[in-house]
Amino acid sequence: MTAISDLFPGYFALVMATGIVSIAAFLLDMHLIAWGLTYVNIGAYSVLLLLFSIRIILFFPKVRTDIADHMRGPGFFTIPAGTCVLGSQLIIVTQNFGAAAILWIAGTVVWAVIMYTFFAAVTTREHKPSLEKGLSGTWLISAVSTQSISVLGTLLVDYFSGYREILLFFTFCMFLLGCMLYLLLITLIFYRFTFLDLTSERLTPPYWINMGAVAITTLAGARLILASGGSRVLAEALPFLKGFTLFFWSAGSWWIPLLLILGIWRHIYMRYPLKYDPQYWGLVFPLGMYTVCTFQLSKALSFEPLMFIPQIFVYVALAGWIGTAFGMIYTFVRPTRQTSIAK
Repeated sequence: MTAISDLFPGYFALVMATGIVSIAAFLLDMHLIAWGLTYVNIGAYSVLLLLFSIRIILFFPKVRTDIADHMRGPGFFTIPAGTCVLGSQLIIVTQNFGAAAILWIAGTVVWAVIMYTFFAAVTTREHKPSLEKGLSGTWLISAVSTQSISVLGTLLVDYFSGYREILLFFTFCMFLLGCMLYLLLITLIFYRFTFLDLTSERLTPPYWINMGAVAITTLAGARLILASGGSRVLAEALPFLKGFTLFFWSAGSWWIPLLLILGIWRHIYMRYPLKYDPQYWGLVFPLGMYTVCTFQLSKALSFEPLMFIPQIFVYVALAGWIGTAFGMIYTFVRPTRQTSIAK
């Protein structure tokens, strides 16, 4: 029960990463891999949902403490994000619109609860950490979860055909809200990167969300562009939407070399040990998301030359998923083996 009481709030990043890598594989005609990851993801989501439910019921004081914590609190945003990414996966891979609609509604409700609980808690907290100790890339998952609602909602517009215009207006507003959250937070994170001490211990994998957040923003914009036909609201905003979406894709592309350099600095120059941490799922997710968003952006802008990027990047995302999954399994199995040997 100790493991459940101390469960990492951001573990639904596993669902986010698995879902988006599955979608990337499906779009690039790796259907067997996509279906396999879909089954894995449904199982992972079910287990995590059960564990988090038990934690809320039996260890609510710890949950309340975590959600008011500047470092652990943002991890809760992986719950609505993972829920909506799984919903998108079910539509794209299995065409299960009914289950996806339920996940979208549930994800939206949970997003609202976590969004206002977390920001109200950290705002009214009496003793706050410094920017150096209280801010990390996990804060950007608030923008990711917002955009995940936009993406899944846009995929569902034909399922809710009677409410198509209202739903597109809502998903467009969520897209803009996610943009606002990203621009606010990335300014603080970039300041933290360049003007405050950043040790190898603090340069954790979730900083890849710097890129992942703009990647899912690009995907949300591309989905809106592709769904804009016949929509009065989106027709008026289409030039702005195309420009803003391309802007975010360019920003995401800019982040990739810098994050690679920082990773080399951390693990090779500073010799920080490379070992499994659940936060590494926050690195796999951006790799898969960049693959998918570039694929959809190429379609939205009718710009075929971009297609060579997802055709290469999908293998990077798959390698990241396999490596992280192996590390997770090894970490879980190793204590059992050591106990057996000791006996």
